[in-house]
Amino acid sequence: MIPSATEIVAALGLANQLVGRSHECDYPAGVQALPVCTRPRFDPVGNSREVHERVDAILREALSVYAVDLAVLDALKPTHILTQAQCEVCAVSLADVEKAVAQLSGVQPHILSLQPNHLIDVWADIERVAAALEVEGIGLVQQLRTGVEICSAQAQAAGRRPQVACIEWTDPLMAAGNWIPELVELAGGHCLFGTAGRHSPWLDWADLWAADPEVIVFMPCGYDLQQTREAACDLARRHDEWAQLSAVKSGEVYLVDGNQYFNRPGPRLVDSLAILAQILHPERFAREHPATVWARLL
Repeated sequence: MIPSATEIVAALGLANQLVGRSHECDYPAGVQALPVCTRPRFDPVGNSREVHERVDAILREALSVYAVDLAVLDALKPTHILTQAQCEVCAVSLADVEKAVAQLSGVQPHILSLQPNHLIDVWADIERVAAALEVEGIGLVQQLRTGVEICSAQAQAAGRRPQVACIEWTDPLMAAGNWIPELVELAGGHCLFGTAGRHSPWLDWADLWAADPEVIVFMPCGYDLQQTREAACDLARRHDEWAQLSAVKSGEVYLVDGNQYFNRPGPRLVDSLAILAQILHPERFAREHPATVWARLL
């Protein structure tokens, strides 16, 4: 019911046991052929302000942002359902899944809800999923931890720690929280906004202006690189002072595919760390990801 969980199952070697997915699950290759079990209750097409207002209107009416397709779920008869209880805006909620499962015919599936806030929670979730599916998960977690340690050690050796602002939404302005501040610190930077382990905070333009970051990284939740570029350019057009920010004057403003990497608390957070390290310390890290994954805002 959430892309990160689909990726965890696949990374554990169980992709062939997936029988359904959320409307947003699209990795690894092949999962898009699976039946879709969820849908948004709002039109996701539009600029940042329009999408925000549509979602906000649904939440004000105490309605669910996403719906579970009960008929599809009932036909699939899964033994396990992986969902989340972290953010009702990001994916179908645990409450909605529980309500749908209560209406299913036959044996009730086991529901496993993920709620990571720190990197350590992501590793723990992988082991929880592995245990629930009766496979070994320690090896995968150790592999991911080792990747983080190697990348971080090289980044810390750079010595300098640029001041970084990670932007998770542009209108209204929101900084990135949860595991993102940890990734920035591990990548050899200092995260100006957001607190590790806490939800992403709203910002005023004055906050960004006063902090005057050395590096700005746009990673809007659910956006690919092109959508991120459009959102960043829209933010720049709305503020005359944009061109006076230090990061803008030095050309240190970047776009990343947050939808595929940074927004998903799964195995590819290790890749997200590597992307940040490549951005913050290009003198120490060769570029490993294509221009469709991250780019400089020119």
